[in-house]
Amino acid sequence: MLALLEKITALNDLVLKGKALEAFEAYYHNDVIMQENENAPTIGKEANRIREKEFYSSIVEFRSAELLKLTVGENITMTQWHYDYTHKDWGRRNYTQVSVQEWENEKIIREQFFYGN
Repeated sequence: MLALLEKITALNDLVLKGKALEAFEAYYHNDVIMQENENAPTIGKEANRIREKEFYSSIVEFRSAELLKLTVGENITMTQWHYDYTHKDWGRRNYTQVSVQEWENEKIIREQFFYGN
């Protein structure tokens, strides 16, 4: 589990440095499935890359991201974040999110985000 802790810590450090897309390229599996709450999942790295780029390009003001909690299990990590930003379509967003990452071959194969609207 130490190796997984090192990987999720490195990924989170990139996010905190404003390099989320770099983290995505380095730590996500080609067959990754990403899902927001109970919405339909986005399947595959290319489809998720497009989704991630669209999201980050729509942020008009970024105020903060803070990692609140981190846990590591066997082939699973969970993080709790607090975000504060303004999105061009959604307006101001200030919320806490839990992300659950399932790992396969040292890459995230599935990630689901849980947050209130």
